[in-house]
Amino acid sequence: MKTIDELLSEGVGGKRVFVRADLNVPLDGTTITDDGRIRAVLPTVKALAEAGARVVVASHLGRPKGAPDPAFSLGPAAARLGELLGTTVEFATDTVGESARSTVAGLADGQVAVVENLRFNAGETSKDDAERGAFADRLAELADLYVGDGFGAVHRKHASVFDLPARLPHAAGYLIANEVAVLKKLTEDVHRPYVVALGGAKVSDKLAVIDQLLGKADRLLIGGGMAYTFLKAKGYEIGKSLLQEDQVPAVREYIERAEKTGVELVLPVDALVSTGFPDLKTKAPANPTTVAADAIPADQQGLDVGPETRKLYASKLADAATVFWNGPMGVFEHPDYAEGTKAVAQALIDSKAFTVVGGGDSAAAVRLLGFDEDAFGHISTGGGASLEYLEGKTLPGLAALED
Repeated sequence: MKTIDELLSEGVGGKRVFVRADLNVPLDGTTITDDGRIRAVLPTVKALAEAGARVVVASHLGRPKGAPDPAFSLGPAAARLGELLGTTVEFATDTVGESARSTVAGLADGQVAVVENLRFNAGETSKDDAERGAFADRLAELADLYVGDGFGAVHRKHASVFDLPARLPHAAGYLIANEVAVLKKLTEDVHRPYVVALGGAKVSDKLAVIDQLLGKADRLLIGGGMAYTFLKAKGYEIGKSLLQEDQVPAVREYIERAEKTGVELVLPVDALVSTGFPDLKTKAPANPTTVAADAIPADQQGLDVGPETRKLYASKLADAATVFWNGPMGVFEHPDYAEGTKAVAQALIDSKAFTVVGGGDSAAAVRLLGFDEDAFGHISTGGGASLEYLEGKTLPGLAALED
């Protein structure tokens, strides 16, 4: 995989460089509530601009249905990128149309532009190779070189991620190169004990990675909504807690495999429960109660791990040499149910391990709960991509960057 440093050494001055970034930031109206993904691509954009390239940044945002939708415009992201760069960033109001062509044509050496949300064109996400290729052809007309730096999208076979690199000389940006180097530490050169903490809502989202980790990790900590399917598989009463009934047989099999292979599978021993889901807008007090994890009342639902589980998980992370964490332990957006997620984050900081926060809600929780990002070994920008890499899948966007 060619690196951006190699590209820079060959000279990019005066050349149009298409940077496929991941500017898929959360928005409240037009206000960005977390600019972490924009900050992540800054080193690549700065290096190219300082070397005299004419930088064309492109990304998706949200899930528009193949047509322009103002609610998903990249305008706010372009403005924020300009603020962080300390310069004016031009913004094209379409992807490959007149605005994009004229905006790119007007760039001087060292200037940066952002084109509108790639998913405003149906060709970006099309499953039809010809339609996707036709869109990639039009994107290729905007550039001389391609730099892939949107790690959060490399598991998607999309035009700008998979097809476009085949049409232009290409290289991996700093973000993707760093993400891949970190993931190799979790798969090829692992220092032990290797502990994995998994949370989030759906166990189905994590089954494939659990399948792989049962042969690689020394210890698995399970929390979040997915934990209740594990508790159900052990025959416990979980009340109205989140349950994927159809996954119980698979989870039961994984529990048995963990016992046979010597992988320590750690489940919650207590939980914070309530009769209803908390109000995440007003953050009104929820007044949860604490119960044993095997005795959740029939009219209650678990919304966070309890205090004894927090202590247990901290102790299981204390001696780790490598930690991968993906998924919150509870409804961290509400202060009454944030303590489980806080405890895991703090345990990672307190440990001497190489710690990786696996993107998605985990990365969002780190920022929302006020932790210093530099206190972790690495915070990934791609939750789904990280998981699929750990599952052993070939990621289209990485394969496309290989020569």
